[in-house]
Amino acid sequence: MLWLRTWKLGIKSLALHPLRTGLTMLGIMIGVWAVIVLTAISQGASDQVQKQIESLGSTTIIVRSQKPPEDKLAGQSATQYGLKRSDLEKILVNVPTIETAIPIREIRRQFTYRDRIIDGRLVGCTPTYSDVNHLKIRNGGGRFISDADEIKADTVCVISSGVADRLFPFEEPLGKRVTVPEHTDKYKIIGVLQHRNASAAIGGSLDSQDFSADVYIPMSTLRKRIGDTIVTRRSGQFQMEIMELNQITLQAKNQDQVKNSAAMIEGLLAQSHGDLNDVAVVVPLELLEQARNMKLMFLGIGILIACISLVVGGIGIMNIMLASVTERTREIGIRRALGAKQHDITRQFLVETIVLSFAGAILGIVIGLLSLPAYRLAIIGVKRGLPEKFAALPAAIREAEPAIVYWTIPLAVAIAVGVGLISGLYPAIRAAKMNPIEALRHE
Repeated sequence: MLWLRTWKLGIKSLALHPLRTGLTMLGIMIGVWAVIVLTAISQGASDQVQKQIESLGSTTIIVRSQKPPEDKLAGQSATQYGLKRSDLEKILVNVPTIETAIPIREIRRQFTYRDRIIDGRLVGCTPTYSDVNHLKIRNGGGRFISDADEIKADTVCVISSGVADRLFPFEEPLGKRVTVPEHTDKYKIIGVLQHRNASAAIGGSLDSQDFSADVYIPMSTLRKRIGDTIVTRRSGQFQMEIMELNQITLQAKNQDQVKNSAAMIEGLLAQSHGDLNDVAVVVPLELLEQARNMKLMFLGIGILIACISLVVGGIGIMNIMLASVTERTREIGIRRALGAKQHDITRQFLVETIVLSFAGAILGIVIGLLSLPAYRLAIIGVKRGLPEKFAALPAAIREAEPAIVYWTIPLAVAIAVGVGLISGLYPAIRAAKMNPIEALRHE
């Protein structure tokens, strides 16, 4: 009964000054809100990055061509760099732990059908490319490139859903022929893919990849019809670029062999490419470990920032409770004169600080949970109102879905109440130690 009466007195005392009580709870409320929102957004972005890395496969090793520094290409009439088919052969011969190897060649090109023309990417690949990149044929959409297409170097292609929607908005693409004007080649469409989200730029030289503008043809067809030399025009001048392969995607036999295999591949490439720095080896397994470490770091930073806000809120509680002790000096004197002991006074002031902290924490939780739908609406608003700005954002942010980290909620409440108790302890002790006679004389 004594504790119940103390709680009633504490709540009644706070209710006498609603504005002051509300402002005092504000610091705690903002701190708890920050814990929930910051950790939810960072968790969502981190989950998105991890999904994209995991989609590359835990046994995958990616070897990419990259343009070397300009000083290493100075004086060359034709820019020649990157992976060669001999690199692929060398890897397959010397690295026995590699189970699958997929060579890839990518070229920016225009595609036309009748009077429609679009910009896109012509991708030379092998039949296993679709499995590694999780590309699926849409219902009734034909098939992907086969081994027979590769052997015969057929002029066939598989188009992405984005290409299908732009070139064939009102008709069925299967069986039609897409033209590549620069080479006057026509490719018969044998398959249409389902939509696949773009991948983010993840570490090293692994750039973001947008699959919506791709046209896939057999690697042998690209080599036969187009070759390795690409001529482009920039600033009124023609530039010649020679590249045999943009990328080689390799898969080790098991996850334990990935890192050793990658080290062996780096050694082999260093022998043939020297210090040109025109190739890079990316191991998604290592990137996944880095992403997990980054996730923990961002969670820690978010909680630290929120804790700083909670400490500021605790200082506000201490200030208000010290002012309250001064205002209620006569009340404290009367209670002491009527027989209240020091611990009774201490208990009442501590109860008030707990109520302030807990109520602020509960409001922070409610507002934090309501802020997540508001965040989603804001993202949708930016997407519709500023599509170009939205498209420029990293895919990990565009596609991230805030995910509540539930263990941070009780943690935030515990920290809030703990900060409140510590902040209210000094004012409570100061009130309890007042001399009853001097307190009664206070005006």
